[in-house]
Amino acid sequence: MAEKLNTIVIMVDQMKATSSHLYGNSFCQTPSLARLAETGVQYQHAITPHPLCMPARVSFWTSQFPHSHGGRRNQTPMPAEATHAFELWKEAGYHTGLIGKNHCFESARDLEHFDTWCQISHGGRTKGEATKGMEWFRSLEQIDHGHSIRRNMPRQSPRFGYAATDFPLEDYSTGLVAGQTVRFLEQHRDDPFALWVSFPDPHEPWEAPQQYAEMFPADRIHLPPWRDDEFTDGTAPERNRVLYEILGVREDAEEDVYGVMGAYYAMIRFIDDAVGQILDAIERLGLRDNTAIVFCSDHGDFMGEHAMTCKGGVFYDCLTRVPLIVSCPERLPAGQIDTSMANLIDIVPTLLQLQGIEVPRSMHGQPLPTATDTSPRDATFAEYGAGGPPFTMADLQEYDQPYGRRTLMQSLFWREAEGRRKMVRTAQWKYVHDPMGDRDELYDLVNDPWELTNVVEDSSHTAILAEMRLRLADWSIDTEDARPVPMPDSPGPVPRAN
Repeated sequence: MAEKLNTIVIMVDQMKATSSHLYGNSFCQTPSLARLAETGVQYQHAITPHPLCMPARVSFWTSQFPHSHGGRRNQTPMPAEATHAFELWKEAGYHTGLIGKNHCFESARDLEHFDTWCQISHGGRTKGEATKGMEWFRSLEQIDHGHSIRRNMPRQSPRFGYAATDFPLEDYSTGLVAGQTVRFLEQHRDDPFALWVSFPDPHEPWEAPQQYAEMFPADRIHLPPWRDDEFTDGTAPERNRVLYEILGVREDAEEDVYGVMGAYYAMIRFIDDAVGQILDAIERLGLRDNTAIVFCSDHGDFMGEHAMTCKGGVFYDCLTRVPLIVSCPERLPAGQIDTSMANLIDIVPTLLQLQGIEVPRSMHGQPLPTATDTSPRDATFAEYGAGGPPFTMADLQEYDQPYGRRTLMQSLFWREAEGRRKMVRTAQWKYVHDPMGDRDELYDLVNDPWELTNVVEDSSHTAILAEMRLRLADWSIDTEDARPVPMPDSPGPVPRAN
């Protein structure tokens, strides 16, 4: 019998593609990710199906878009009846595991599909829950102490806070997840396994070890370009303007803007070293030739783009474009860069195909090109909202000023549910439509890569606009069946009516 192909999905939280030099960053080197890319395929245009944690993760593991599986908010976890990768891997005889952030699986049925379960989130142990399959290699007291600052972060601005601290590296979530993963690999080196390594960082709270924070002083960081009248010239949708009023950093001290950016990139550099630690263990244990490794993020972060930090329900590339690397020596090309459009929902079908497991009809993703013989595609999609009423500027004005993190959280449930916006992106164009919004968006990504000018009302783009609207309509129809009706084995004759 052929040896089962192991799988490790390394997912980080809120890392935009351009935070790595592999995607054009001029000051944040990620050598471990480069090492992984040298042995596999790097996807230049990978897009999240939803730029919010839980919907993106449910979409990832079900290979469905949110409008199909129904998990459109951070309060809608994996549906009880959904078919997902860990169910399939468990049935196929793999040892299944999660180490790190979950924010996806909650039902007892789904948790039974995991043999190993070591959950940690942004503030540490989420509910004080017990582990399953293995104990943490650090004591609970050490872990709790290592997350103590995150539970009471300093605030340099109403919009953000950041910190540089000096705990043992193993007690930060990044060091803890990496160390636990190494011990998992040592324990299960002879078992076929499917492991989700889920780093909570670089999602806020933005805290990094001092030694990494020192790598990103202000004079090393390059701010993205800003346009002074981007949100005042009448071209930006009201939703985008509302978010800027909440998160905009133009009035903050320059040293603090650079400070929070430095913390974010320090967290990424720490993650990169953690990935290197995992890669070292895989090679040392002789697992490299029979292990498919995926590195990705669930979604991105502003972190300077459009003069904002954090995230919200909009579709700029800093929120929707994510890093994606797939590596499997002997089975995939090495050192390849794929420039076609890819989506996170394509990863599970890719892994299943590599493992020889049938891809369920419920999955809307397709195996990735270059990693498989699937043809490249020239468009991909994302969405946000659950059909709730719009959150307008007038609604924002009902909240206390100054706006910022407090307002972001107070309005969170409303803003997560508002509207039914959908995005289609090609290599050159991005179009966003919401029938409940006040204005659509169209960006020329070749001539305006920072998406500073919405050209949806430019008459010279009428043909492009029509094409993009048609793509959205076709996609909506193609992906509407979340639970396919069983089909007959063959068409056969039509039975006579009684």
